[in-house]
Amino acid sequence: MFVSMNKRMCLLYCLWLSYLLCACSDAATTLPDQAQPTEPQAAVRPTLYGYEVVHTYPHDPTAFTQGLVYLEGFLYEGTGLNGRSSLRKVVLESGEVTQQHDLSTRFFGEGIAVFNNRVLQLTWRSQTAFVYDLDTFEVRTQFSYPTEGWGLTHDGQKLIISDGTSTLYFRDPFTFAETGRVTVYQGETPVTNLNELEYIDGQVFANVWQRDYIVRIDPQSGQVTGIIDLKGLLSEADRGGRRVDVLNGIAYDSAGDRLFVTGKLWPKLYEINLVNNQNP
Repeated sequence: MFVSMNKRMCLLYCLWLSYLLCACSDAATTLPDQAQPTEPQAAVRPTLYGYEVVHTYPHDPTAFTQGLVYLEGFLYEGTGLNGRSSLRKVVLESGEVTQQHDLSTRFFGEGIAVFNNRVLQLTWRSQTAFVYDLDTFEVRTQFSYPTEGWGLTHDGQKLIISDGTSTLYFRDPFTFAETGRVTVYQGETPVTNLNELEYIDGQVFANVWQRDYIVRIDPQSGQVTGIIDLKGLLSEADRGGRRVDVLNGIAYDSAGDRLFVTGKLWPKLYEINLVNNQNP
């Protein structure tokens, strides 16, 4: 009887242990997706582009261009340097400034974006973004952020911001709260000095500070999918002996499928077509 009882208890114990092991196994297979190990993002070989100039427009050679947007026949331009920073409305064909708001001398203006009849403008190291009425340029509100401010664009739902590092930040356009971020890579190498931004057909185009090219970025993966070589765009003849600074400023006319680029203190703004150069 004693032996029989021990066997029965042992059998019950084994059944109970088997149940626990099965339950743990089932739980392990139903862990949320984010808890599962994931494979690293495969490197993308970027497409290489050259350019052809479609049209050349005049550009204010005193404008230290930091942000550029095309909207309904006008360019909206944010300029930098302390004491010279501004928000401008510019006639594309003539380069005439028809409206201008000057920032306080303590602010160094940076990238701009137009969203929901408002213009948003970053500042470099003041950690302050201004929000203007699109028609009057009156300041409606302002936001703070913990990084430097460089480039700014949006995808129709969220703001996309660069700060001079390899990171793109996503922020709510109404509250400015951060909603995500992605690191930009070319292959396995982080791409730093991301500057002026423009969102075009699902991709982020970004000037790279002090470089004569623009990178095209997949905002989901952070991978550079294209490189646009703009070397030689500003010719010596177009420069006209003036002092100029680096390539900076990208604007896109979605209705007319026109791409515009310029630079800091450049006397010209260019409409260009991209020419696909075969990968070597």
